[in-house]
Amino acid sequence: MTKDRVLIFDTTLRDGEQSPGATMSHAEKLQIAELLDEMGVDIIEAGFPIASEGDFEAVRDIAKLARSSVICGLARANFRDIDRAWEAVSHAKRPRIHTFIGTSPSHRDITRLDRSGMVERIHETVTHARNLCDNVQWSPMDATRTERDYLCRVVETAIKAGATTINIPDTVGYTAPRESAELIAMLRERVPGADDIVFATHCHNDLGMATANSLAAVEAGARQIECTINGLGERAGNTALEEVVMAMRVRGDIMPYETGIDTTRIMQASRLVATVSGFPVQFNKAIVGKNAFAHESGIHQDGVLKNAETFEIMRPEDIGLNATNIVLGKHSGRAALRSKLKELGFDLADNQLGDVFVRFKALADRKKEVYDDDLFALMRDQATDASDRIQVKFLRVICGTEAPQSADLILSIDGQEHRTTAQGDGPVDATFNAVKALFPHEARLQLYQVHAVTEGTDAQATVTVRMEEAGRIATGQAADTDTVVASAKAYVDALNRLLIRREKSDPDADVKQVRYTTAS
Repeated sequence: MTKDRVLIFDTTLRDGEQSPGATMSHAEKLQIAELLDEMGVDIIEAGFPIASEGDFEAVRDIAKLARSSVICGLARANFRDIDRAWEAVSHAKRPRIHTFIGTSPSHRDITRLDRSGMVERIHETVTHARNLCDNVQWSPMDATRTERDYLCRVVETAIKAGATTINIPDTVGYTAPRESAELIAMLRERVPGADDIVFATHCHNDLGMATANSLAAVEAGARQIECTINGLGERAGNTALEEVVMAMRVRGDIMPYETGIDTTRIMQASRLVATVSGFPVQFNKAIVGKNAFAHESGIHQDGVLKNAETFEIMRPEDIGLNATNIVLGKHSGRAALRSKLKELGFDLADNQLGDVFVRFKALADRKKEVYDDDLFALMRDQATDASDRIQVKFLRVICGTEAPQSADLILSIDGQEHRTTAQGDGPVDATFNAVKALFPHEARLQLYQVHAVTEGTDAQATVTVRMEEAGRIATGQAADTDTVVASAKAYVDALNRLLIRREKSDPDADVKQVRYTTAS
């Protein structure tokens, strides 16, 4: 069978960032976009330009940066949104405008449009977008809960108005694989002009079926999958890019489709997005989880040692996971560190390598052996420290068998150092109280988790902190061989990310609601 081409539309920077707590800085968005472009993603949805000045600037700069990917900006069904999206993506070699409106009964009630009024709005806004850009995508939000006859009508309207891609979103993760396939097949059969456009599928994972729903849609004729790295996204997340890409590669016998993705970059992308978003990948996550290629059962271990194919359906190197884990130590030099970092996907300039080498030596002095995961944690801290407004400069805690514990802390805040001592019910509580004393805030701690980066009593601890302030949520992460130090850095990282969210201004009163309810 001849393999059909399936386009990969990555919305990590738009739908993925809408996940509460997944705040990304401008530099981090550009870093992710550059990697997505290099690994062969066909379309990058870079953001929602009207949402804030920060979002606009990120989409604009990604558009300038991209070499081969189509750069897409999201817009609601109004001229102002569409104009703003075009202003941002027009800098791209291959720009796209993605406009949407909710078409299900509940969403029509929100827009206060009757069926005819919505059809007219769709025609006007898609026409306006097409007059600006020859690559226009349109989405009927909550398509899977829209009446079938009416869905056919609005899709036909969008096609006649000039849409080149029709995306069918399962906005609330409600549908099942058979329904997903039937919906695409029905639209292709009933809607005039359907053969001249690309149908896309956009699935959420509320019932754990996002990957299955997306692949079922492809089997029915969809030729674009909307997805995110690690399945990052609102609520239970989106279709995971790594899952659909590897499913089509491994099971090409029953899914004769191909993508342009360089799968050897998947692990690098997964780790980068996990680091930037502050959302760790669950150990048993398909494809990219820490246990995806781990075998503990004696029978499994014996089989894999004799023939890897007995219990592995893909090779670790297929996704860029190193078969060998060369260990570095305090005697390793710059050349060895540069080589290992390049192997892990970090190509550093000389000045960057110098900064990392200093941190590496400090870590190696505290640990006997430095593993790949230690280096990823090191690079994460390196990436965030430089631009952070708040930085941990010194921490000393005094612990005993009786409370309270105390923490002596120095923070650099906007370049100025401040010091205080605080007490608490344990060293971590004392440290957090010290941070709050130096940088007063109303943020509430929602989550505090500790995981070991590697094995052993000298292992680095990765601490995850999630905080909420006035409806804004941010997640911070940090790693250190000292769990309390890692806790302080993670807490401060979350505060820095809250500051990024605080600085974003909403031009419309309803934009925040749109950002947290759309999945088009």
